[in-house]
Amino acid sequence: MDPLRPENQAPLLLVEKLSVSFGRLLAVHDLGFQIHSGEIFGLIGPNGAGKTTVFNAITGAVPLSEGKIHFAETEITGLKTHQITARGVVRAYQAATIFPQTPVAEHIMSGLHCRTSTSVWGAFLHTPFSRKEEAQIQKKVKELLEFANLADLREQLASSLTWAQQKRLMLVTALATDPKLILLDEPVAGMNANEIQEMIQLIATVRKERVTVFIIEHNMKVMMQICDRILVMNYGQKLIEGIPEEVARDPRVIEAYLGYKQN
Repeated sequence: MDPLRPENQAPLLLVEKLSVSFGRLLAVHDLGFQIHSGEIFGLIGPNGAGKTTVFNAITGAVPLSEGKIHFAETEITGLKTHQITARGVVRAYQAATIFPQTPVAEHIMSGLHCRTSTSVWGAFLHTPFSRKEEAQIQKKVKELLEFANLADLREQLASSLTWAQQKRLMLVTALATDPKLILLDEPVAGMNANEIQEMIQLIATVRKERVTVFIIEHNMKVMMQICDRILVMNYGQKLIEGIPEEVARDPRVIEAYLGYKQN
C-alpha cells in the first residue's frame, strides 16, 4: 500500500472531468486527478498546456465549463476565492503580486485576516479578546518571518526585497491563512542555484508541518527532486500521471517537451 494513500482514506483534493473554456478556446478538457493529504504533487507541461487555468479553476478565479472539484470531501465547485481560502485552499502567486509599499511583517499579517475574529469595535475598544488575538497574531508573524529567513527585514517595504526574498514572502503570506493545501505557482522561477535549494528546503518543511503542496514549475530537475507524483498536461488534457521516474522516461513527455519522438 502506498503510504501517501492510506487504505480507505479519501483524497484531500478530487478533480473530476474538469473543463474550462474561454469563448471557443477549450483551455482544459475532461481533466481528472486526486491529491492525497501529505503529498507534494506536481503539475507540468509545455507553455499553453493549461496549467495556470487548472490553478485558477481550483481557487475560484475562473468558472468551470464542466466538472466538479471536491476538497476534504466537500464540493467547492462555484465557490468564490475567499470562500475556498476559508476552507483551507490557498495559492501563493508570483512575487510580482506583492503589495509593494507594505512592510514585510504587515504583508504576512494580511494573510491572517481570514482567520481573525475581532470586530472593528473590539479592536477600537482594545477589549481583552482583541488584545489576546493581537498577541497571537504577532507570535504567528514572528514565527513565519523566522521560517522564511526574513526576520531582519520585517520593517522593510516588500518592494525592497530581492526576487528570491519576495518569493519566500509570498509563500509565508499564503501560509498565514493556515491552509491544508497550498498551490505554488513556479516557486523557484528566476532563482539561482543557492536560492533554489533554500526554497526546496522551505517546501519540504511546509509538508512536514502537515500542509499538502501542489506545484506548477518549469524546472524539471526541481520537480523530479521534490514531487511524490507528477501530472503532465499537453493541449489542455492529461498526458500522463505517475511518480517522477515514470514521467521522466515516458516518450510522450519527451515528445511534448522536445518536439520529437524517440526512436
